[in-house]
Amino acid sequence: MTNAVILSAGQGKRLAPYTDNRPKCLVPVNGKPILDWQLRALADAGIENVTVVTGFGADSVDTFVNICVPEISVQCVFNPFYAVSDNIGTLWIARDFLTNDSLLINGDTLLDPRIIRKVCDEATAEISVTVDHKNQYDADDMKVRITDGNLVSIGKTLAEPIHGESIGMLRFIDEGADLLRSTLDTIIRKPHGLDLWYLSIIDKLAQQTKVGTVSITGLPWAEIDFPSDLAGASDIVHQFKFKDLNRIETIAALDIEK
Repeated sequence: MTNAVILSAGQGKRLAPYTDNRPKCLVPVNGKPILDWQLRALADAGIENVTVVTGFGADSVDTFVNICVPEISVQCVFNPFYAVSDNIGTLWIARDFLTNDSLLINGDTLLDPRIIRKVCDEATAEISVTVDHKNQYDADDMKVRITDGNLVSIGKTLAEPIHGESIGMLRFIDEGADLLRSTLDTIIRKPHGLDLWYLSIIDKLAQQTKVGTVSITGLPWAEIDFPSDLAGASDIVHQFKFKDLNRIETIAALDIEK
């Protein structure tokens, strides 16, 4: 059974003022926190076990998970180093929760449950990157270069040719998580290793072994980085298709008002 790990330790300072006093994953989109949308999508796609790696505002995330998620098993794991490392440190905390059948999801990515189903159905490589395609890419996009369906390189500063962008979800099967852990252990020991994006590990692995890709072009998703992203994300979640929209009930005990 596929499990999921969500990396949600960062404050998301670029999303200020919404993240001045709350973690990024609890910023509301169309009345529900980002994390709520993620858990709804995972549950609707049949994922039953989720690990959320927390950091800034961890107590608020714990509270949210405890009162708002009755039909999916969720545990929170605290990253005490979130303020002194990039998200590679959060991946380090999460490494042992990745199994031979796991999804790894960025904490700021909103996903239609059809994307999760498609990745679970179509990912055949030990490590697969979920990608979308568009006509133009900006400086903040996590760009990818692909040959014959396999990842060649990934990073924000890739030059042309660019063949797509990572949407912030990876799939690990068989020995994929072990490969990630081994390379993570090597990279994080190096000088400035804690300053790296975790996808730099995937870029390194793509030079050594087959890293597959799954295209989700045409399916709705959104990444929340800046306040200007919130309005567009609110429109995008209206396009999500759930088998059972009410499977996870949001309890209004947690103040998520803007």
